[in-house]
Amino acid sequence: MEIELLKQYSKPGPRYTSYPAATAFTPDVGAEDYSMLLRDIDPARAISLYYHIPFCRNICYFCACNVIYTKNKEKAEPYIAALTREMDLVAEQTQARLKVEQLHWGGGTPSFLSHEQMNMLMAQIYRRYDFVPGAEISIELDPRETSPEQIGTLADLGFNRASLGVQDFDPSVQTAVNRIQPEDITEQAYNHLRARGFRSINFDLIYGLPLQTVDTFAKTMEKVVGFRPDRISIFNFAYVPWLKKHQLRMNKEDLPSTETRLQILSYAVDRLQKAGYVHIGMDHFALPDDELTVSLRDGSLRRNFQGYSTRGGTELIGFGVTSIGEFNSGYAQNTKSLVDYYRAIEAGRLPTERGLILTQDDRLRKAVIRQLITGLELKFETIEQAFDVRFEEYFARELEAVGEFVDQGMLRFANRSLCVTEQGRFVIRNICMVFDAYLLGQNQGRYSNTV
Repeated sequence: MEIELLKQYSKPGPRYTSYPAATAFTPDVGAEDYSMLLRDIDPARAISLYYHIPFCRNICYFCACNVIYTKNKEKAEPYIAALTREMDLVAEQTQARLKVEQLHWGGGTPSFLSHEQMNMLMAQIYRRYDFVPGAEISIELDPRETSPEQIGTLADLGFNRASLGVQDFDPSVQTAVNRIQPEDITEQAYNHLRARGFRSINFDLIYGLPLQTVDTFAKTMEKVVGFRPDRISIFNFAYVPWLKKHQLRMNKEDLPSTETRLQILSYAVDRLQKAGYVHIGMDHFALPDDELTVSLRDGSLRRNFQGYSTRGGTELIGFGVTSIGEFNSGYAQNTKSLVDYYRAIEAGRLPTERGLILTQDDRLRKAVIRQLITGLELKFETIEQAFDVRFEEYFARELEAVGEFVDQGMLRFANRSLCVTEQGRFVIRNICMVFDAYLLGQNQGRYSNTV
């Protein structure tokens, strides 16, 4: 990768886990709109479920997630009760018993829950939904907060995929971000997951953290490659202290420069590819035989709020505080306040705080961005057939704007298609931004840098 070239594209932009991005959601969309979206779900098609478990025992200074810090596991008891009631409120709208092909517990730290709490929540989920054979059931785990017994509980409950938060193995970096995680703790969690038959394990890494250098991260990469996880995500650190005040506890002067940060990314990508990992797109890598890689090859790869997915084309219902649901006609997000969430559930109301009902233009641009970000190719004819438009006319401005990516070898035109090159995968967010109608006049400082 040409570092100087990437530097010019390192600017704030959406991650495109949705289009429009969640920053475009409006409070004009409330519980009644969410009810309509739920009623429109086709019961003949399997869906995805997401459960947000917001609790964490300790604060990681880099974190930009919606988290509630507590060491008291009893605080999860009323939350699970509220999740159960929310599932009933949703079922009143969907009416039919729905089939599920993808379930994910995210956070926060889902491994915060006790064995009894995990059993309680999963029992309530199984009571209300039917899981199709081979369903993907995944969870985010903090290796510091899990145990062989907990992993055994998860396996018995049907979980078959896990994502381990690693970030960086360097002790100085871990100290700087207040996440002390010795390598042997990660190794134990990884080995126990393998022993219990989890069919896919992902490592989450972050580049751009305080005190990181190319040399220190190279040592982390050697250890990661040695584990040989099925998938690896390397996220760009989102430094947003105006949104997450705890990030001010880090020394800003310790953050690597833009050039160093991109050199770290360049090294990591090169090392992973030499180790046989396939660059799926953006910040995701997978082994050649992993389902993500197979989906990339056969064109079935999708993207949703959990990132790249083999099952992301389904409609998604989100449960819990701050969760987002994605439907054919729009999005609905729950309140970010735990107090407001409890208040809505106790009143028998869906806890919807904001969302978006898609226009025809939204649907069209969503299809364009999805093609680019999951298939690395945009076929004009496919869009024309789906939306009855003449692509070159509808997107005349955008086609002129992507000319700079073509000139720099990031894109190429071929047979009325736009194809993303290997170099272009690193700036795919920038390419998608050209087709984003919501960015004009919007404060982009709320986003993380694209590379």
